[in-house]
Amino acid sequence: MQEHDVTSEDGTRIRVWQTSSEGPTVLLCPGLGTTPETWPALLLPSAGVRALSWYHRGTMGSERPEDESRIALADHVADALAVLDDAGVESCVVLGWSMGVTVAAELALGHPDRVSGLMLVAGAPGDSFESMLGISGLPPDVRRLIGLTGTRALRAAGPLLDLVLHRLPINDVTTFLLRHSGLMLASSAPEAVAGSMRRFLRHDWSWYFTLALALGRTPRQDLAGVTCPTTVLAGRYDVLASPESMAGPAGALPQARVRVLPTSHFLPLEAPEVLSEELLLLIDRVDAVHRALYDLDPPSPLTSGSRPRA
Repeated sequence: MQEHDVTSEDGTRIRVWQTSSEGPTVLLCPGLGTTPETWPALLLPSAGVRALSWYHRGTMGSERPEDESRIALADHVADALAVLDDAGVESCVVLGWSMGVTVAAELALGHPDRVSGLMLVAGAPGDSFESMLGISGLPPDVRRLIGLTGTRALRAAGPLLDLVLHRLPINDVTTFLLRHSGLMLASSAPEAVAGSMRRFLRHDWSWYFTLALALGRTPRQDLAGVTCPTTVLAGRYDVLASPESMAGPAGALPQARVRVLPTSHFLPLEAPEVLSEELLLLIDRVDAVHRALYDLDPPSPLTSGSRPRA
């Protein structure tokens, strides 16, 4: 994995990370403040794709914007476009996880020429706070209120969280507790959980929850304008993004494939093999559509090298 910096539309410096695996490029719109280690399926040399992603504004080496209000959805989309432009990628499959689903969906809606296929993983397209606690049976307005109030409280408690979490060791005990916390399931690999948490716990937590409030309050997006092949992967036991909040907006799309897995919100850690299989299947669907539209016989550049051929 390699990292370098690009400059976004408003002049903010954004830290990009990418893998060097062979295969078509896939843009990952990451979960808020997450690290590459959260996606073990994309980091393997045998992944079959070249992953391209970035760190959110003010996290993991990306610069905090000079105007600290520039953390709305449009700013994250501008960062995604800057990453694609820097890599010379005109169009590719785009993944989104958690709140990154909102960014990926907006990219597909506003810039359909840049998105050849869309994969939405464990996250609702907008209105993230309403999608929380869906398995509780609480009314949507109550869930949204709980999400907003809880996030505001956590932002206020940021200095205390810094004091505690920055000193929390990542070892067998803490990894075990995380994997049995309910937010995450024990089916996740301990080493993958440890790798994904080491840098994540070092956030400036007041800023982290400021980002969460700004992006999470985005209204629910209407995906009717999405025409590219789309895959939705939801976790049956996800307390942060209910399957209904994902399947409802995407299920009626003409080229949507919806799959609910026995996972939590941390689906990329708990079912990396399934995620990899679904990603390659999506790339093949994109290639089939491309060949049908342009009457191509050989595999197109969109998917050349996407998987070993017999």
